[in-house]
Amino acid sequence: MATTGADTLKNTVEQFTTAGNQAFKDNVEKSLATLNEVNTYSKKNLEAVVASVTAATKGAEALGAQVMAFSKKSMEDQVAAAKALAGAKSVQEAVELQTAWVKAAMEGYLAEASKMGEVVAASVKDSVKPLNERVTATVEKLQAAK
Repeated sequence: MATTGADTLKNTVEQFTTAGNQAFKDNVEKSLATLNEVNTYSKKNLEAVVASVTAATKGAEALGAQVMAFSKKSMEDQVAAAKALAGAKSVQEAVELQTAWVKAAMEGYLAEASKMGEVVAASVKDSVKPLNERVTATVEKLQAAK
């Protein structure tokens, strides 16, 4: 009977050892899979941030180029207006030239401001898009985990 008790104890210890080893192995595999998933997720987040910054940079460059072009044109228009004013033959003509230039300058400024607003809006939209996609992916993942 002692031999049977020792055999039973030995079998029980072996079963516990096997079960413990299997549980440890399963937990390590789950942990590695989770770590791999987190790394992949972090990589995608970083890629989204890079895409967002790239889009914002392109938008800023486009806006800067637009501002420079408008400034150049505005300066040229001011020089032309000054030359026209210098050639005015009367006060009435000078006032008319000045009024026409101011009107044209304001219309040009408002049109340019509208274009710049469109460039900024498009830039913001393009910059936020990759980040929104990552937020959507996160929300979907969290909802799927419930």
